[in-house]
Amino acid sequence: MSDLRKELKVSAIENGTVIDHIPAKSLFQVVKILKLNAIPNQILFGNNLQSQKYGTKGIIKVNDKYFEAQELNKIALVAPSATLIVIKDFTVVYKKNVELPKTIKQFVKCVNPNCITNNENIETKFDVHIDEEGQPKLRCNYCEKFTAKDNMVFI
Repeated sequence: MSDLRKELKVSAIENGTVIDHIPAKSLFQVVKILKLNAIPNQILFGNNLQSQKYGTKGIIKVNDKYFEAQELNKIALVAPSATLIVIKDFTVVYKKNVELPKTIKQFVKCVNPNCITNNENIETKFDVHIDEEGQPKLRCNYCEKFTAKDNMVFI
């Protein structure tokens, strides 16, 4: 009985990105907003994994994919505790926490149906704020309505 495996090892990626420390409840939202279901790359993800710091966490490994600034901003909005790890030739090139930008343009829809951005061909723009629970919320630059993290619609 002492020879039983206690954990399963996942192979390392040669080149690509690991997104670690995603809150477990946000993992599938990250997959969706990054449109990882539509790319041909090998993708590994795990959810509800034990984490000393967060209790449970999610992790995503994407082979041969490096994320652009706009994609990192999306991750920061839904998983502000996430860590980005870039790997080249099986070696960690850099590791950093995602950072919330001060402003967001183009990729989130305003929750106000009367906002000009929902009725005319105008690019959305939001200022990023932090709510009482430490979660990001967005204030529309046009109608000034706030959008909470759970109500964000990515376009």
